[in-house]
Amino acid sequence: MGPRTLRYFVAVAEERHFGRAAVRLHMSQPPLSRAIQQLETEVGASLFDRSPTGVGLTRVGAVLLDEARALLDQADRVSTRVAAAAGSSILTIGILGDGTDPGVTRLAAAYRRKHPGVDIRIRDTDLTDPTCGLKAGLVDVAVTRAPFDETALAARELRADPVGAVLRADDPLAQRDHLKLADLADRRWFQFPDGTDPIWQTYWNAGKSRAGPVVRVVQECVQAVLWNGTVGVTPMGHTLPEGLAVVPLVDMAPSRVVVVWNEGDTNPLVRSFVRTATAAYRVNGPRPR
Repeated sequence: MGPRTLRYFVAVAEERHFGRAAVRLHMSQPPLSRAIQQLETEVGASLFDRSPTGVGLTRVGAVLLDEARALLDQADRVSTRVAAAAGSSILTIGILGDGTDPGVTRLAAAYRRKHPGVDIRIRDTDLTDPTCGLKAGLVDVAVTRAPFDETALAARELRADPVGAVLRADDPLAQRDHLKLADLADRRWFQFPDGTDPIWQTYWNAGKSRAGPVVRVVQECVQAVLWNGTVGVTPMGHTLPEGLAVVPLVDMAPSRVVVVWNEGDTNPLVRSFVRTATAAYRVNGPRPR
């Protein structure tokens, strides 16, 4: 019952699905299924109740999940202490998004409790780099929003937020209960500068090329709406300045909060950060709307 097998088990238990767990672990499903079957043989009991739609934990599986998480946390702490002794206990984290997000608040508190001796460095970023400097080598791990080009990166979804159109409060459309993208077809939308990840740009432009002012930071987006009547798009639940309103967009895909790191990174601080982020965002489910 080695650490790798336990990580496989925890992934299946948290995802409640072998296919999703395999994607998360960056492996194909058959070897994952074989590893879990071997673990069940070793334990001498079934760990999952399997169904066509996914899996659920058995009583034995629930006990093992608690123990597996504790063992993996301990392994991460050992690795971290060794890294600290070698003088490498620094973790640089990129953050993109709402600084009041309760998920980030819980993550920060939990990670500090686990690794009080680690030197945490935070890099805030603008809207032109959804990887928060990860691809440029400026950070070790990031909490950001997808979608973007994930080549050579690994990502885990933490939460999915519905999105809405940001409008001036005196805009006739701001009185609606909800909107569809077609309702905004003739409006100007904000744009990101040339060179911005095209997957990221396409998402925030709802899948098509649009005209509008170029912005780099959230405050510029807000001002573009206030001064020019530009349409902004934001995850629901954000606090807006006076004079603005947000109306749910019912036919736009949710904005996914993800933790992202370099594929193949074996840094124990990064591995622990990913596990801690997954747990922190799982505590209370979706963010209140």
